Amino acid sequence: MMKLPVKFSDKAKEKLSRYQFEIRHIIIIFLILISFQIILIYSQKGMLNNFLKDTQSWFQKYYAERLALVTTTNVELLYEQQQRIFATQDSAETKISHSLNIIFKQQLIHRSVEDICLILVKNHRVYIVDNGPKLTTFFNGTLAPYDGDSTSLHQGGIHLFFNARDEIRRNEKILSTVVNGKTFDVLVPFVPDGEYLGVLYFRISPDFSFLTAEIQSGFDKVSVIVTALILIGLIAIFIVSSRAVQERNKVQEELFVEHEDNLEKQIRLEKESLFTKRIYHTHHKAEKIMGFIKDDVRKMNPENLGELKQRVITYSNFISRIIYDMKWYDQDINTIVNTMFRTNVNSVIEFIVQNIFLRISSKNEMFELKLDLDPALPPVRVNEFTVWEILEPLIQNSIDHCEMDFVTISLQTRYDRKENVSYIEISDNGKGIAPELLEPGPRDVKKIFLEHETTKKHNESHSGYGCYIAHQLAVGKCGWKLDVENSAAGGCKFTIIMNH
Repeated sequence: MMKLPVKFSDKAKEKLSRYQFEIRHIIIIFLILISFQIILIYSQKGMLNNFLKDTQSWFQKYYAERLALVTTTNVELLYEQQQRIFATQDSAETKISHSLNIIFKQQLIHRSVEDICLILVKNHRVYIVDNGPKLTTFFNGTLAPYDGDSTSLHQGGIHLFFNARDEIRRNEKILSTVVNGKTFDVLVPFVPDGEYLGVLYFRISPDFSFLTAEIQSGFDKVSVIVTALILIGLIAIFIVSSRAVQERNKVQEELFVEHEDNLEKQIRLEKESLFTKRIYHTHHKAEKIMGFIKDDVRKMNPENLGELKQRVITYSNFISRIIYDMKWYDQDINTIVNTMFRTNVNSVIEFIVQNIFLRISSKNEMFELKLDLDPALPPVRVNEFTVWEILEPLIQNSIDHCEMDFVTISLQTRYDRKENVSYIEISDNGKGIAPELLEPGPRDVKKIFLEHETTKKHNESHSGYGCYIAHQLAVGKCGWKLDVENSAAGGCKFTIIMNH
């Protein structure tokens, strides 16, 4: 059967469904967008201001020069006309003076014009004409030349003229300079009838701030409108997103409740499953022990009655423990660890070895058990049959999985008085444990102690629980430490560390 190709839209939906956006994410997006908008507004406003400043500077200069040029042209025409009239009619002095005063006053009326005067050069001497009577006296030859008086009202223009008069005479071009970025000192060559006679000086401060203010005001209004529209859009998105997130949270909460119920059900099923496996794993031990009890009962006589009676009682107590364990899959911890228990671990080991493992008929052909027990080992606050359930599968593991015709198993206990710690070591000279089973698994637990892990060649249906149950009881219930490693000389070694 051919596999249909997955659509790109389905892939995109699958990827997007992995991410969950909360209200805080949307708020962060809003803040970022608003911040970008503010930055954009200030950037645009700054660029507009720069543009307006450059445009204003150019236009101010152009305006000042054009105003000065027009005024100079008028004065030149007046000068030419009145010069001809003066040559033929003396009574025209009054008209000359009046005409020049009108021209100058028309310019001074402008708010931008601060100073205006005519600087004339005659016979290498400089004359200042700033009204009609002075022009008349200049024609008459009675006007006093400029004597370098620093208190003159036109000192700025005179100083500029002296610095640039050779350049102006040579090029006959308008010369303008800027003072304080807004005031222009303009010198326009004065050339009536094509003859250079001096310059017309203007001090002009063109003011176009009203134009700049209007443009900025319009820009601010547009910015406010755009910002308001964006804000309204963001608020609308926020409202819609909030409702969507609220609905999603409601559904998510319902899913969490359902998931919690499923987890509780799964945990309960896992406990029941573990309980069933544990009982199945121990039922054959109970069958074997029941066989030992029957055999001891048959062998009873007056000479061995006391010994067999005590052994049968111990066997029976272990069977009772198994039956007790079958009542609850989750046992009360007080039935495992309790201050009332004072179990002698050495005695438990000796009983297991002598009355469990060494009672099978083929013991001499299959294995040998060596004991090295420290008599200083203190008792533990653990039920003796729990200790039995921990030790028995570890010893059985060395017998079942050695892959040898004959194996020697050593059981050693020792007590460290300084650290107040007891050790139980179960080692053999078999093949050892596969390296992959010694690798750490979940929660750094070696794989041999995990469920369904086994050292058998053929993974039988109910194998892989002996070491798992031993680890669950020793570490999970008793609070001990259980580890395993392969020996350099061959075989493996289980180590149980008990803190007192």
